[in-house]
Amino acid sequence: MADLPIGIFDSGVGGLSILRAIRQRLPAQPVLYLGDQAHVPYGLRTLKEVRHFSEQITRFLLSQGARLIVVACNTASAAALHELRAQFPEVPFVGMEPAVKPAAEQTLTGVVGVIATPATFQGQLYASVVERFANGVTILQDTCPGLVTAIENGQLDAPETRAILERALMPMLDQHIDTVVLGCTHFPFVIPLIQQIVGPQVRVIDPAPAIARQVERLLEGHGWLPTGDQPGVVRSFTTAEIQPFETLLQRLMRENFQADALCWQDGELHS
Repeated sequence: MADLPIGIFDSGVGGLSILRAIRQRLPAQPVLYLGDQAHVPYGLRTLKEVRHFSEQITRFLLSQGARLIVVACNTASAAALHELRAQFPEVPFVGMEPAVKPAAEQTLTGVVGVIATPATFQGQLYASVVERFANGVTILQDTCPGLVTAIENGQLDAPETRAILERALMPMLDQHIDTVVLGCTHFPFVIPLIQQIVGPQVRVIDPAPAIARQVERLLEGHGWLPTGDQPGVVRSFTTAEIQPFETLLQRLMRENFQADALCWQDGELHS
């Protein structure tokens, strides 16, 4: 079991920020990564649709030998994580939760900005986190329309991408935020732009390192920590065109990964 892969999935390339953190912490861990780019962005889809996609992707990853699943998408976690755990009780799942708790604990101004997709903000998971941990803290929210698509298109430092972030962050700065929570796994890839806009006095919380630590804890608890010194093999899949996906893989991960194409047919995922 120590040499079996873990599965990671997202609506597109955003989950690569989680893969990157896991590779840094557990370099020997084999990984299956699936980007459902045929349906990106999940944040504009219904919760029912996202649940269906998440279930089908989980079934595919398990069929390929995954023994732990990382739902590396805030929208999918908000929509489907509870149902996935109920449907696959024998499988450990790691989901995404906006890092409101550490932001609320560490803010000095009492004002925190959160950027995420509409579906994440509408989910019960986000509402629960805010209710439990943000008492006495002002939470400012923005959905950053178009940002996920810009990142999927590789526009990490384009003027259009900067404009999207400025529209979201400048009003928050006017209200004295000192922390920005990234509530979408795509957003860590534009942290340099965010930092340019908000300045060094504002802390930007990237959720990826905490997710990697949780994966390590679960693997260790099950006795599944990888063995050996060689880097673990990463197999990647996309439900869209391979060439653009592989180009982004290499740019974002700085490793040469080849991808396999999958397709959706009659609501099911096929290789």
